[in-house]
Amino acid sequence: MKKSEDRLRVIKNIKKSVLDGKFNNKVEENDHVVTFEDRQRVILNYDSKKRKLKNKMEYIVARNITDKITCEINKQTEIVGIENIKDINTGAIITSNHFSKVDNTIIRYMMQKINKAKDFGIVVQETNFFMPGGLGWLVRNNKTIPLSMDHKYMSKNFIPTIKELLEKKNFILIYPEEEMWFNYKKPRPLKPGAYHYAAKYNVPIIPCFVKIDDLDKVGEDGFKKSKYTLYVMPPIYPDKNKDLRSNKEEMMKKDYELKVKAYETAYNKKLDYKFNEKEDIAGW
Repeated sequence: MKKSEDRLRVIKNIKKSVLDGKFNNKVEENDHVVTFEDRQRVILNYDSKKRKLKNKMEYIVARNITDKITCEINKQTEIVGIENIKDINTGAIITSNHFSKVDNTIIRYMMQKINKAKDFGIVVQETNFFMPGGLGWLVRNNKTIPLSMDHKYMSKNFIPTIKELLEKKNFILIYPEEEMWFNYKKPRPLKPGAYHYAAKYNVPIIPCFVKIDDLDKVGEDGFKKSKYTLYVMPPIYPDKNKDLRSNKEEMMKKDYELKVKAYETAYNKKLDYKFNEKEDIAGW
């Protein structure tokens, strides 16, 4: 089957970003560009805490659908190290590599295994709230918290929601690589947001890394479908004797080191950032 031209252009963008050393670049080409009017209409009025009855009902429906999709996508998923997080009795922030629109189901699958599926939230870029069709509806109606460029929204909605969910012992998935890079196997340098909130609210980081293996079946885009192995590493706790800045920097550094180690274990090779599309992009 011929490879999708859209996918090939994205891979070309990934290659350029790697060569430029810009590992958090946007590489997708067809994402919705959020306008001021979009933000006013959807993001600023978004009920992150699902307080309204209508939103609560839609959330229950969306969560049930997503749980079923999660089970379907992760029939062959393996989890290594899940015992590392079974004794956490506070809220937590989960970090993982970001390579697919549905890679959050891998983390959700882990949440199902430890009976935390109902206490699981995901931080997503506001662009994702404008995806069309069923996937967009699921994004808007699950326990998702949009990350926006609007400072008023961030202070009045986003930050209070993060604080409340962590206080209620929820686990929140934040992608510190920021942008999704299609089927990219390597861990990328991290941004500090996830570690800022972990340090500020005194909760652990749960470092995760997903290995992507090819299956024989080919998808509609011409790339092979995947099976996953999720590596769950010991939680990283903030040091109460250090200030917020030191904590978030050290937690981020430790998380990146653990992700690199997981990559090298999973693929049995040392990490470098030379680019080889057949080795670095799954599904060929």
